[in-house]
Amino acid sequence: MIERLEGIHETVNFKKNTGLRLYDNQEYETYPPHWHTPMEIIFVLDETYSVTCNNITFELKEGDFLLITPGVIHSMDQPYQGRRFILQADCNLLRNLKDMEATLSIIAPALHLTPENAPYVYPIIKDTIFSIYDEYIAEAPLSESAVYMLLIQMLIHIGRNHTLNNELSYSNDSKQKEYTEKFLSICDYINTHCTEDLTLDEMAAMAGFSKYHFTRLFKQFTNISFYRYLNQKRIAVAETLLIDPNVSVTEAALRSGFNSLSAFIRMFKIIKDCTPTEFCNMYSR
Repeated sequence: MIERLEGIHETVNFKKNTGLRLYDNQEYETYPPHWHTPMEIIFVLDETYSVTCNNITFELKEGDFLLITPGVIHSMDQPYQGRRFILQADCNLLRNLKDMEATLSIIAPALHLTPENAPYVYPIIKDTIFSIYDEYIAEAPLSESAVYMLLIQMLIHIGRNHTLNNELSYSNDSKQKEYTEKFLSICDYINTHCTEDLTLDEMAAMAGFSKYHFTRLFKQFTNISFYRYLNQKRIAVAETLLIDPNVSVTEAALRSGFNSLSAFIRMFKIIKDCTPTEFCNMYSR
């Protein structure tokens, strides 16, 4: 399935004139640690499948989904039998939609979706992946647009399911909607301004909460702390910079919002499980 691999960076061969690639995968091979810029969705149709993302191993059984966000190093152990859909999609279009960017942040680095942990949305997600498959292979006019429409619908259901499962101390439905929109807006602001000197106090004031209340609600909404979220965004910026052989590690650190090289290296290692220099070497600069 991996057609172009340089170091551990996979360049995805999209379907002609699209930003999509979908494999009806029945190959019996192990895929080594690699990463790519598209997001990836794995849907297991038959048997089991083992996938490791950032040193977290997911054991997928028949009917399970695994969504992997862009830039995540992942590997797949050899299945002796089975079948799975593997969809890879360019996220540049999705990143122009602030709600989608926030949802991708919630999913990161990977989301294991099953009938048990998402009983309300799972049937919809399952129907959607089959609709995506049908559109992809039909090659009808506007099929790429149709696939992206379905993909966005899938992410909307996943995002709403996350919100419902992580109640932010709402007293009523009106307050729930208000808080959801507020934290989507905050996440969008962080995504856009992550290389600037953002502080917890400033973000709490922007949201209209005390620092302690904001800290608790932000973690409920995103599953991670404010500073972890901010640093993940900064490291994502740094990755795109480090791909350029003309950009040094020190320059990437400063341009991605870190005040010191040591802090940058430490955080890069925490989030990516490798140093910036190791990342550059894996990319075969």
